Amino acid sequence: MGLFDKKFCDICGEKIGLLGNRKLEDGNLCKDCAKKLSPWFSERRHSTVSDIKQQLEYREANKEKVAAFHTTRTLGKNMKILFDEDAEKFMVSSARDLKEANPDVLAFSDVTGCRLDIDEDRTEIMRKTPDGKEHSYIPPRYTYSYDFNITINVNNPYFDEINFRLNDSSLEIDTQPVVNGKVNTSFDPAENVDYREYVTMGEEIKSMLLKLRQDARDNMAAAAKPKQAVTCPSCGATTVPDANGCCEYCGGALNA
Repeated sequence: MGLFDKKFCDICGEKIGLLGNRKLEDGNLCKDCAKKLSPWFSERRHSTVSDIKQQLEYREANKEKVAAFHTTRTLGKNMKILFDEDAEKFMVSSARDLKEANPDVLAFSDVTGCRLDIDEDRTEIMRKTPDGKEHSYIPPRYTYSYDFNITINVNNPYFDEINFRLNDSSLEIDTQPVVNGKVNTSFDPAENVDYREYVTMGEEIKSMLLKLRQDARDNMAAAAKPKQAVTCPSCGATTVPDANGCCEYCGGALNA
């Protein structure tokens, strides 16, 4: 088969246009089908046609979860984490139309870890002399650039982490040569209000996810624990509490 021979998508069967092919381990995938995959999925080239079909079934079922999702809390700016605390679920998206975007809906118990990484880059600010040459300031001056990245580790068959940046564009901070009339020889990015805001935001996301994960797992463990028979204070019967913590015979509250 030649390089420019016509190719067809092994998922939908449609002809794939020039530069529109997404190569699979044992076939071809068109760009329209590729758009339906999870945005956090990155193993496409090592996936088989069967793998992709299974994921697309999962993604189709995910639409019902998005439709049933009721946001009770939101964290983040551009890329947001949306929480449905009643259903113990969350999703991550920057889309305004969630139905169209179909973000993956995950359970709190799916979270296996979360961290905030701060990437720093430093560029020296130079001064130009009349002859056009560049020289360092004394003391040296720098522009610092920061990006604030969240990584959420999850238990999912199609991806194991969600990575996104909290800031829309890199935060740049210039060192000040003089502070309160004195030469400034130190630099602390935490003195910048925007820097502190992103750190606080990242730590809040991290602590929130880890707490909700632990609460969900504690609830699962409690639900799986065998119930003990108790004596009903209302009717005196020996009974096992029902789902509402009431006597199975008279309906009286067992924690009264």
